[in-house]
Amino acid sequence: MKLLDAILDLLFPPKCPFCGKVQETRGICPSCEKALPWTEGDQGLRSLPGGTVCAAPLWYEDLTRDGLLRFKFQSASAAAEPLGELIAQCAAEHFSGEFDVVTWVPVSRRRLRKRGYDQAELLARAACRVWSVKPERLLRKVQDNPAQSGLTEAAARRANVLGVYEPVDVGRIQGRRVLLVDDICTTGSTLAECARTLRDAGAAEVVCAAVALTREKEKVHKDGKE
Repeated sequence: MKLLDAILDLLFPPKCPFCGKVQETRGICPSCEKALPWTEGDQGLRSLPGGTVCAAPLWYEDLTRDGLLRFKFQSASAAAEPLGELIAQCAAEHFSGEFDVVTWVPVSRRRLRKRGYDQAELLARAACRVWSVKPERLLRKVQDNPAQSGLTEAAARRANVLGVYEPVDVGRIQGRRVLLVDDICTTGSTLAECARTLRDAGAAEVVCAAVALTREKEKVHKDGKE
């Protein structure tokens, strides 16, 4: 495995997920690590509609926004590893002992074909590698609704995602405590709807983790969460 990693690093040199700078090792470059808008303590916790809590290590602004947009829309899928590690660290800090399975917010089939990967799934898999476990696909997206990024009002975002997710297998959800992973949490409508779907299917508890949160007083940016 180490040999394979070395070959891949030679063919595809690791880059900082935020500035895109080529590095000798995978991860965040020292300059970005100092400059990133880190959340501190309970700042990194957001109460979502329905009472679900989301944790994130970063604010969705400046370098964070640049890196996540590159990750989502410019085929920078390799950034999932360091970003997923951030999610794992954040979830361990805020939700240690509160979940026993990890899943993600799925994209629609059409969007998956267009993009070639599901960014939240890649993040969940990268986070789980830190813990030497594997995430489970618990949800599917059954409607290809308009992108959340085109909506600025919280009420419109909640309405846009209502009923667009369903459980893959109720039997794999019942009684389990779920960590739900996504890339960005803006109003929290998408995460809240997925959490509601999981609870309705019998999940004992749902907590959420993302790479970044928007500041609550900011308006939703049109380049933000889908």
